[in-house]
Amino acid sequence: MIRFCSLGSGSEGNSWLFECRQGERPVRLMVDCGFAVKETVARLGRIDLEPESIDGIVVTHEHDDHIGGVFKFSRKFGTPVFLTHGTWRAALRSKLTVPEYLDTGRVRLIDSHTPFKVGSLSLHPFPVPHDAAEPVQLLIESEAGFTVGILTDCGSSTPHLVRMLDRAHALILESNHCPDRLATSPYPESLKRRVGGDYGHLSNQVACDILSQLNSGRLQRVVAAHLSKTTNCPTVVQSLWEAVLKPRGIPFSIAAQDDGLHWVELSSNSNSNFTETV
Repeated sequence: MIRFCSLGSGSEGNSWLFECRQGERPVRLMVDCGFAVKETVARLGRIDLEPESIDGIVVTHEHDDHIGGVFKFSRKFGTPVFLTHGTWRAALRSKLTVPEYLDTGRVRLIDSHTPFKVGSLSLHPFPVPHDAAEPVQLLIESEAGFTVGILTDCGSSTPHLVRMLDRAHALILESNHCPDRLATSPYPESLKRRVGGDYGHLSNQVACDILSQLNSGRLQRVVAAHLSKTTNCPTVVQSLWEAVLKPRGIPFSIAAQDDGLHWVELSSNSNSNFTETV
């Protein structure tokens, strides 16, 4: 069995939890930690997890809403941190790794194309187009063969990332903005170009295009992530995604910035056994 949840998803902070209950002790993996330590601990408390129970943190890239709390959390609770060489170099140049919070003994450098393991979980990173030093997204696979894909902070689709995501039974997928809302937003023009560019964030339409290309027949559950509060609306995402997924009988949820997403559990290849728990 593998299950996942979100502590929060959006430009104010991102963090995902994955738990595999195979063997004597659950393996718990955090992907990104964009919240302050106190806030992260409080959000973990909502799902009845102790911070010391986290076996590792994978960092997808160095932007503050994904890495902001990583090194302080790691120092406080002794948590290993996994990140690419490029992300590590970018972190070293930033205020995030001031000496009092830095312990290179807990840093594990990974390659953006090479699988690695955290406990019984197998992680398959892949590079994505985003305006960061060496960003990756992931497939996370349990020993039982259930695979969750995660793709956020990506400006455009590529054949490689579609092939990777087509292996997933469940998928966390960015649906960041509506192009029309972005164009008329109060953002400065430079930020509009960045968000809407090929190395920015996925629009609702591009997210739907990716979903329509996933045709292996494995996909059984999807979560919309990293919605912008300024340039998007959950009801718009609901309508667009429903048009793509409802005919295929694939249920989906929307992860929120403040409340995150409750546990989604994968325990069978049957749709009826994919459950969301509070």
